[in-house]
Amino acid sequence: MTTKLKVAGTWGGILEVELENWTLTMLRDEVAKRSGLDPKSIKLICAGKILKNDGDDTKTLAQLGIKENSKILSSRGAAPDEGKAIIAEEERSRRLSRLKAAATALSKRHADGSLPMEDYNIELEDQGGQQVKFGTETDQSAVMMGLMLHAKAKSLIETDMYVDALEVLAMAEESFLLCDPKILELVDNIPMMEIDIVWCYFLLRDIKCLADAGSRLVKARKGLERAHGKDLSRVRLLQAGQCPELALYVRLELLEGVVAYHTGQNDKALNALKSAHAKLLQLQIPDETLSVVMGMGFQEKDAKRALRLNNKDIATSVDFLIEERAKRAQQYKDNLQRQAEILEQKTYGVTPMKKAVDMQMLDRLVLIGYAKDLAAESLRRHENDFQKALDALTSPEVNSSIQVYIESRKRKRQEQQVGITVDELVSMGFERGKARSALEVGGKREDIIQRLLSLPAANPGTASASGSAFTANGGATSSTNNEVGTGTEDAEMEDDTADEIEPNGEEEERDLEVEGDTADEIANNGEEEGRDVEIEEDIADEIAKVDALSAYDINLDKEVDAINEYLVMLDASQDSG
Repeated sequence: MTTKLKVAGTWGGILEVELENWTLTMLRDEVAKRSGLDPKSIKLICAGKILKNDGDDTKTLAQLGIKENSKILSSRGAAPDEGKAIIAEEERSRRLSRLKAAATALSKRHADGSLPMEDYNIELEDQGGQQVKFGTETDQSAVMMGLMLHAKAKSLIETDMYVDALEVLAMAEESFLLCDPKILELVDNIPMMEIDIVWCYFLLRDIKCLADAGSRLVKARKGLERAHGKDLSRVRLLQAGQCPELALYVRLELLEGVVAYHTGQNDKALNALKSAHAKLLQLQIPDETLSVVMGMGFQEKDAKRALRLNNKDIATSVDFLIEERAKRAQQYKDNLQRQAEILEQKTYGVTPMKKAVDMQMLDRLVLIGYAKDLAAESLRRHENDFQKALDALTSPEVNSSIQVYIESRKRKRQEQQVGITVDELVSMGFERGKARSALEVGGKREDIIQRLLSLPAANPGTASASGSAFTANGGATSSTNNEVGTGTEDAEMEDDTADEIEPNGEEEERDLEVEGDTADEIANNGEEEGRDVEIEEDIADEIAKVDALSAYDINLDKEVDAINEYLVMLDASQDSG
């Protein structure tokens, strides 16, 4: 006997069931089927209670208290697998957001002259390894951020994470759009990014992106011709016949052929695929040739790259590899030197505008004859303005005040290292001058106090056993009893005078120390505030793997399969036609 139930929620309607035969599982499956949902994600509610069978799948609907014309509410909850997928998607979204924020922070810090928080510096270079400056600070930062994100996207493509790669490439594209278009016309990074986006479309077999793929490939082709010249003529001229970009053109022409095939342009598809296949043959390295170069002590990847670049000529390839090895060795030395410079920059603090001291300006002032710390402080105070810094150094009064500040800062750092200050030592009864001297020698807190205690008695009014007394400046003089009294008064007068003078000096130094502290805090605060060290280091690692030719060093295994696949499909369509 069938009974009608009224169902609402994920699906609404009248459902005919047999209360004495149907179980909760059967009812849930039927509602899920009509809702188009996973049964595990369906919850059924009747009379305000969630229906449960307490693990007994044999219980009928009648046993669960369901009657004719009962109203059943169907609600959707996350199925176990779906819940995991949601959590994974949320984590993925958070990580991508962190990636964008970290790239933004890195590019801003390394493009605007801020003091690097890390022991490395990110700079833009051309294929010759020469540093490149693009237009304004905004242009520099935008290009830097775009390149960072593009490098990360490439690593995601290599690990088959194409959906993530597309999102990161979209971030990179957004960054490049902030840059002056005229600057971007001078480089081939944008066309390469367009090709990588379409490559992800292809690997995802996302046919709905076909129109976008076509327009992106047109832009990529035009951009590469502008950067490389027609038929790579400019590249060959600049690189003495080498053509590292050939692998890039294999991928471009493959994708052009795929888009043409799916839009019904079979002739265009065939021409593009044949051209890609011909270039692919040029890039294939015979195993015996590769073995010869590897036998000379070179890695397979490096040997392949060299042979590709040098038309498979062994001698030229070996010369190229030796030269590249020398370049890497020099680059390593340069990096170590730059790391040392960054550590040195950090000791100088930052300018009022939070910029690092310009090391080139500093070297110029040192060449003139000024002490390095003195010149650095002058540059810091004057925002790296060379002329203003020089004017300050040539002014005796300003020069003197800078020296006072530097000594004050040194003393404060010494105090921080040993854990005791000059004022604390003075409060223990030691002379201020001797306390400073003891701190300058350095050592632990206990060592400094012991060193001061081992000095001759420092109380200016106390006579020694031999009838000598120490004056305020630490010199010993013989005296009679009357003279001792006079000496004591003189010493006290000198101490009073010193006490009157020193607080003023200390006040001036303290003001300067506050200024110095602010500079140091600015240099170090960012390390704790707002930094995503994990993601920043991940980006830096990706960048470190890249060299001038990495962008063209493409593994073409997938391209080989795809070219063959589409050539077969074209042959089949021509036979059927």
